[in-house]
Amino acid sequence: MSSQPVHHDGPLMPMPELTLPALRAAVARLAPGRLPDLVAEMQRAFDRAGQHGSTAPIRLFYRRWGTVVAIERDPARAARFHAAEETLHTSEDAAQRQAAIEEIGAILHAAEREVEALEAG
Repeated sequence: MSSQPVHHDGPLMPMPELTLPALRAAVARLAPGRLPDLVAEMQRAFDRAGQHGSTAPIRLFYRRWGTVVAIERDPARAARFHAAEETLHTSEDAAQRQAAIEEIGAILHAAEREVEALEAG
């Protein structure tokens, strides 16, 4: 008996809150290889916040990683995003690179809207 691949239509999980524990758990589930990046960026954001007496670096950190999670939680969207990134970095065809830039922009814009909706509450 052969097993059939599992296909997901839509997100693998709900969009998490924009908190460190929720984002860390989501990244661990969706893109575990990116956890070191999340931890390093979190440390830099908290360091900058302390140096400048501002919460802006922390808010930007949450927005950035919320956007990453918004992309990665939808397998189809994540596949399109990563394929476009690969095309952008490897294609020598200007039209293909431009199409990849537009695809990346559209995906980022949609993911950022999800994050903004969470912030608005």
